[in-house]
Amino acid sequence: MIQETGGGPGSVRSLLRGNVGGLAGTSLLNDTASEMAYPLLPLFLVGVLGAGPAFLGIVEGIAESTASLVKLGGGFLSDRVGRRKTLVVWGYGIASLIRPLLAAAALPWHVLAIRFTDRVGKGIRSAPRDALLVDSVPPERTGTAFGLHRAADHAGSVLGPLLAAGILLLAPGRLRVVFALTLIPGILTVLLLFKAVREIPPKGGDAPTVGSSTPPTSLRALGPTFPRYLSVLLLFTLGNASDAFLLLRAQDLGVSAAAIPLLWGAFHLSKMVWNVPGGMLADRFRPLPMIVGGWLLYAGVYAGFAAAGTPLQVWVLFGIYGLFYGLTESPEKALVAELAPSQLRGRAFGVFHFAVGLGALPASFLFGVLWQWKGAPTAFAAGAGFALVAALLLPLALRGGPSPLTHGHAA
Repeated sequence: MIQETGGGPGSVRSLLRGNVGGLAGTSLLNDTASEMAYPLLPLFLVGVLGAGPAFLGIVEGIAESTASLVKLGGGFLSDRVGRRKTLVVWGYGIASLIRPLLAAAALPWHVLAIRFTDRVGKGIRSAPRDALLVDSVPPERTGTAFGLHRAADHAGSVLGPLLAAGILLLAPGRLRVVFALTLIPGILTVLLLFKAVREIPPKGGDAPTVGSSTPPTSLRALGPTFPRYLSVLLLFTLGNASDAFLLLRAQDLGVSAAAIPLLWGAFHLSKMVWNVPGGMLADRFRPLPMIVGGWLLYAGVYAGFAAAGTPLQVWVLFGIYGLFYGLTESPEKALVAELAPSQLRGRAFGVFHFAVGLGALPASFLFGVLWQWKGAPTAFAAGAGFALVAALLLPLALRGGPSPLTHGHAA
């Protein structure tokens, strides 16, 4: 059976009683706060502060690249000190305090500075959190654990836009009020993290000592297959621009400003529904076929956004796009856990996030430039092309590597 919901070791119920449940609840609250604000940022930047699509690309590219650079250091540090929860607390705390300052932004660069700081917080917490999650579950349940965590994350991404839509119905056009109220779920995020998550020493041997001379960017200790996986992932990422452009495309095709938060919430509902099955399927059938299928689906969805002409088509494409995340988010991370030595998982996740972020700045910037120069259909068609090529190359990149089951799941 794919789904196991009983109370035995490794069951969904058992996983939710431990760190998986605590980290899932933390992500739910944090994403409630984040997604109250994020779907409104394109409207705020372009409609209120007067920025253009190219500046939106710069903001999102810098934000995500910053997060990934910091993730590299956060993962390495968590391996060195052997304590991950402290870094997770700091990361969520920084984001929770800086995000409400969007309410005071008066110029486009203010938004850039706030997004930059918010992503620093994300960078500090992400790799240690992922490593702590892996260390908290049996090896054969890694995909399921990530699926549960991502499902809760997306549940917050459904709740956040719904709250934003409700606030805007009561106070039409008051985007700054929505931004200020993100402080409430942000504070609850940090409180839950203190109460429900416990520290677990890294599995698979002692963490590298503080005096280790291996640099944080070295890939040699992670095995020969891992860099090949990252190189293809980077290629895919070059065509994976910020989802903020999807919201801008929706607005161009006639989706109203009041409906944008609802569209964003429906999108995350689709992601939430598909994440747990995607993680369980990765545990059952291995991550590779799930990732390849997801990337091919991404190419199809982006081709759809290139050709779309009505709001109804936008709603349908957003729903299908959620399936792409379900097929790839948990399996991509499960593959990291399988390929990397268990005592270096913090570093592995840091390098993984770094590779994704390395492509984020040029991807979003080039997408914005293509949009402004040649129009939205050309930009989306280019993204589809990158995804198609990456999907074809990934099985070749992993061919002949060590067995993931014996390399990454050592006790």
